[in-house]
Amino acid sequence: MTAISADDGATTTGGVPAPREKTEVPSPDAVVIRRTLAEIEPVADEVTSYFYALLFVQNPWLRDMFPPAMDAQRDRLFGALLTAAEHIDDTVTLTDYLAHLGRGHRKYGTRSEHYPAVGEALMYALERYAPRTWGPEAEAAWVRAYTAISQTMIDAAAADELSTPAWWDAEIVGHERRTSDVAVVTVRPEHPYPYRAGQYASLETPWWPRVWRHYSFASSPRSDGLLSFHVKAVPAGWVSRALVHRARRGDVIRLGPPGGSMTVDHASDRGLICVGGSTGIAPIKALVEDVARHGRRRPVEVFFGANRDADLYDLDSFLDLERRHPWLAVRPVVEHFATRGLEGRLPEAVRQFGPWQEFDGYLSGPPQMIRKSVDALVSCGIPADRIRHDFTGTLVPPG
Repeated sequence: MTAISADDGATTTGGVPAPREKTEVPSPDAVVIRRTLAEIEPVADEVTSYFYALLFVQNPWLRDMFPPAMDAQRDRLFGALLTAAEHIDDTVTLTDYLAHLGRGHRKYGTRSEHYPAVGEALMYALERYAPRTWGPEAEAAWVRAYTAISQTMIDAAAADELSTPAWWDAEIVGHERRTSDVAVVTVRPEHPYPYRAGQYASLETPWWPRVWRHYSFASSPRSDGLLSFHVKAVPAGWVSRALVHRARRGDVIRLGPPGGSMTVDHASDRGLICVGGSTGIAPIKALVEDVARHGRRRPVEVFFGANRDADLYDLDSFLDLERRHPWLAVRPVVEHFATRGLEGRLPEAVRQFGPWQEFDGYLSGPPQMIRKSVDALVSCGIPADRIRHDFTGTLVPPG
């Protein structure tokens, strides 16, 4: 519900484009806001805990809109503050980001009248935890920023409401266990669900209400309207473990609207280098199908990474695609004791087969893999603005 929130999801979340090169002097409001953020960053957990406590004490009816456990929500809030501050002078990027959040927040039941309460709690939290930088100038800057942020989200939600449901109920019609902790889950939404290959949806299960996680579509749009997701059960992963170990055919889950910018530019003649680790291979498969559907013979190079051979759970279907499409090359990369494909790590394999300056990059998988693969592709000749992924964290390693 919160007006400034990062994503709902786990690894691939509401894609914010990579920061553009800073060539202009930041606005006075941007300078002030970043000073405030720098002061509260060391106590981020305390700030967000205080924010939510104040929000719920003053507005107890809002509590039911949030999941019972708030740890992940706290992290997303502060991440979104950093994102909004980073792009505060980049109107196009910030507007796209906030419009996506506004549309996505409809599934929580967020309404325009909720935003002032959030803004008030935010201002009190900043005043309490940023005493050195807070004052009339900072308060005015934050009020202006929050007003613009909330109005952008409200407007996007209102426009979306005219043509799109807040969520889709979807029946599970297929549940195939590929490994002990990976399942392919296929659902039939109650209404047509429009999306593009490479995007993702947020999912809510009946076992963990109000807890949403992102999963990428594992195919390009199908004529029968079915949607497939590759889900890996992770430790303490409420949603993932429920989908892998508990879900059965006939169960009904809920889908939020599609999101993500990792889609194919079909006007380009450049090839695609696609790097997927673990279940991050799901959207890569959708992209390959999308290229095949458009009928253009663009070279596509797929690197499928896994820790061990058994984790190459979808390799056979990729090899079948490779046999049918001469423009497609599939290279499995196994980190330990490989008997299929290459042995080693994905970024090193990507460098080994470069250079890639005539290709666009597509990355999906764990955050560390994405960080290192971005570095590998840049070192192999692909400009950063031609590398697509939906990881919203920082690409700069800490320290």
